[in-house]
Amino acid sequence: MLLVEDDELMRRSFTVALERYGYAMKAAADGLTGLELFRDEDFDLLILDVMLPGLDGIGLCRRVRESSLVPVLMMSARGDGLDVVAGLEAGADDYVVKPVDTSVLVARIRSLLRRASYAPAPGPGQAAGKGPSPSEGELLAFGDLTIDTGGLEVFVSGSPVALTPTELKLLLEFAAHPGVVLERHTLLRNVWEYGWDGDSRVVDLCVQRLRRKLGRERIETVRGFGYKFRR
Repeated sequence: MLLVEDDELMRRSFTVALERYGYAMKAAADGLTGLELFRDEDFDLLILDVMLPGLDGIGLCRRVRESSLVPVLMMSARGDGLDVVAGLEAGADDYVVKPVDTSVLVARIRSLLRRASYAPAPGPGQAAGKGPSPSEGELLAFGDLTIDTGGLEVFVSGSPVALTPTELKLLLEFAAHPGVVLERHTLLRNVWEYGWDGDSRVVDLCVQRLRRKLGRERIETVRGFGYKFRR
């Protein structure tokens, strides 16, 4: 796991705390060094501070997304709308606001890593309250969109589409409930695994990224409620 944080005390404390949870850590103090480490090694997850010298966390996230779908967790000292929106638009999967409790940080990390290793459960159903799940290896077709639920591949007009783990899990959630309005808090619970009311902006920005990749008409906004995936 790669942590890019310019504050030395925070960098050390986060590194030590996460190593105690069993994570192998590398750390960098600026964006350019973080980019070099990312290019030289394989990481399961990146934790990027927004405010970094040289290359900020948002710019670093964009550079990472040019070549990788690795999960990215952004950290913001302010948590204001501009930081959150910019980070998620750049391709981040989730964000936390500093100061952040270690247990919260670890919970977000575990959720991201589960998404990165996600595979739909075989069989016609899934846990109660989450609706039906496509069976393993099934091909789902929605117009020019095809989803291979076994190979976890997505195609538009026969061409493969690269999705981050979060984007893919969100798409599979929509595909399991075509024509059904899904509220934002339901998506936060089922995709981001928030056990509390989280920031719905993570849903909205991820939906926007899916629309850019799959076509804007594919996911309909139902004002005041949430989103509906068109059959």
